[in-house]
Amino acid sequence: MTGVLSGFAVIAVVIGAGYVLGWRGTLGDPGREVLTRLAFSVAGPALLFRTLAGADLSVLFSSRLLVTALSTAAVSAAFVAVGALRHWGVGRTTIGALCAGYVNSGNLGIPIAAYVLGDASLVAPVLLFQVVLVTPVALTVLDLTGAGEEGTVWRRLLTPLRNPIAVGSLTGVVVSASGWRIPGPVMEPVTMIGNMSVPAALLVFGMSLRGSAAPGRGLDRHPVLLSVALKSLGQPLVAWVLARGVFGLHGAPLLDVVVTSALPAAQNLFTYASRYQVAESLARESVLLSTVVSVPVLVGVATVLG
Repeated sequence: MTGVLSGFAVIAVVIGAGYVLGWRGTLGDPGREVLTRLAFSVAGPALLFRTLAGADLSVLFSSRLLVTALSTAAVSAAFVAVGALRHWGVGRTTIGALCAGYVNSGNLGIPIAAYVLGDASLVAPVLLFQVVLVTPVALTVLDLTGAGEEGTVWRRLLTPLRNPIAVGSLTGVVVSASGWRIPGPVMEPVTMIGNMSVPAALLVFGMSLRGSAAPGRGLDRHPVLLSVALKSLGQPLVAWVLARGVFGLHGAPLLDVVVTSALPAAQNLFTYASRYQVAESLARESVLLSTVVSVPVLVGVATVLG
């Protein structure tokens, strides 16, 4: 329980600092947009490249990760189905599907894995799965359906190669797969730049809360509540059913997959929504509400399965 609360406390402090910056207008009117571009186009790709370049890609092939992948696909597909029936639009539905299944495996998942599960590396497969597969696919969809994204078929096929997040992730995977170890003097500035990613994303999120309506009460009320229900309750439930009933996991492995699936939606999803100027309120409210709801859910999971 201590790990859950300490992880949330760190995030709350940084988001609170962002709120104060927005309230005081310290960074001026363009401050939020500049931080968004910094996190999306510079710091985020650097962080993903550094993380993946030194990662052990063999962790991608495990039953635990398969449970995570299937539970993510299940809740995301459920949101997409409802979004299609309700005509929410491709961009809005894509962001909502991400909020329903994309867990905060980095700045919250790592401390929770360390304190609750006893091993921070247990969250690595989820992180790799999301940045190698989920993020490039989702951002490519947003690129292809975004305003002004007209051009030849060839230009559309090359869309992932023009996205900084996808480029940083895929380049890191190539380096890891090749077995090449980047020299320290080369990697150190990349690490320094990458370290700005999480704080920048959290500050932007905090700044966005200034003047915002209470989550779940605005125009995006229904997609917000659906994404939060799928993320906070649906995904861990699906993960438990798959892990226990299909893959026969018990004890620590079962706890691992359910805890990681119960993590809230990642704050960087709001950065993506801001970058593409689509469903920003949906992303902001879903992240905030799922973060609040995940506290009792994670405590309950750790108590029952721990």
